[in-house]
Amino acid sequence: MGDDEISELRRKRMEQLQRQSMDEQTMQEELERQKRAESEMQLVLMQILEPEARERLNTIKLTKPDFARAIEQQLIMLAQSGRVRQKITDEQLKQLLRQVAPKKKDFRITRK
Repeated sequence: MGDDEISELRRKRMEQLQRQSMDEQTMQEELERQKRAESEMQLVLMQILEPEARERLNTIKLTKPDFARAIEQQLIMLAQSGRVRQKITDEQLKQLLRQVAPKKKDFRITRK
């Protein structure tokens, strides 16, 4: 290997390391952005939900995280549009959940 080849390998390796560093920085920034968004969301939910309703939503989040996330987003949209005038009670949240929850189908197994 000549000096030119070694220099070219070093240059390529430096470029690769710089790209990796930039990718890691971009990922870190994205994680920070997601954390800030999550914190803001939780703050809004604390403002619009009574403690019992917030506890119910957190319990749902443990078993059905996607469903809970959809409900949280819907609640935040209601708050941002000005449709939430007072804190949402546990009973009101239960009513909302009943309206939004997918309907379960009844299956009957019969013997012939």
